[in-house]
Amino acid sequence: MTTQSRASTFSRRRFMGQGASLAVAAGLSVGCSSAPAARKTGMIQVDGGQLYYEEAGVGSAVVLLHGFTLDTRMWDDQFEVLAKRHRVVRYDLRGFGKSSLPTGNYVHADDCKRVLEALSVQRANIVGLSLGGRVAIDVAVKHPAIVSRVVAVDTFVSGYVPSKAFRDASAEMAAAARAGDLAKAKALWLDHALFRSAATRPAVSARLRQMVQAYSGFHWTQANPEVPVSPPALPRLGELRMPFMAIVGEGDIDDGNSPTEAVLA
Repeated sequence: MTTQSRASTFSRRRFMGQGASLAVAAGLSVGCSSAPAARKTGMIQVDGGQLYYEEAGVGSAVVLLHGFTLDTRMWDDQFEVLAKRHRVVRYDLRGFGKSSLPTGNYVHADDCKRVLEALSVQRANIVGLSLGGRVAIDVAVKHPAIVSRVVAVDTFVSGYVPSKAFRDASAEMAAAARAGDLAKAKALWLDHALFRSAATRPAVSARLRQMVQAYSGFHWTQANPEVPVSPPALPRLGELRMPFMAIVGEGDIDDGNSPTEAVLA
């Protein structure tokens, strides 16, 4: 990836779902050692809770942020590969996986900063998918000094308003969960067009279902006290000065709203 001195770089690539593919596309080094890096796990204290994390490897830091209803396991194919040449950190966002459920106001971007501080990481390459991509971009606009580069995969940007169809589908899942049928909500989510390409790959589909089945359902049944980054990232993308790569998978869906429509909504 070419770094420009006065502007972020934007690219569209096919995301192959393999460890080396993402690393090469993002401009990260891929090691050739067959020995797995030693892994460290733990909990990091944040205001109102704690975040579960895993780290492995040495070198420049890479932080992996997962998607909605998922957890650190979604990065299993990339974690070991990247750890051969980098210090790789992945953690469960607040409300997901082994991390605490929200008990009060929080900011995902601040949580990420806290994780880096706790691990004595001064700067990192931030890689995120979907919700994780939105968080990665929020970190870049709110805490640019700790971000070396951003890789956002199939993501929304804070300030973007999803299409009515997407919002209606999300509302249907939430309604089912709030009515006490969390299983129906998860089934609706797994049947979403977002996951149709994953369904064609048995190993990917099985891991996806495992993570979704383990999801607490918190964001469907409770009012999420997340505090959005303000101003949102969408109108501030031009402020970014670190290298930035946007990856859109060929099986991703077109939400239907343009960024301009989103700003005006």
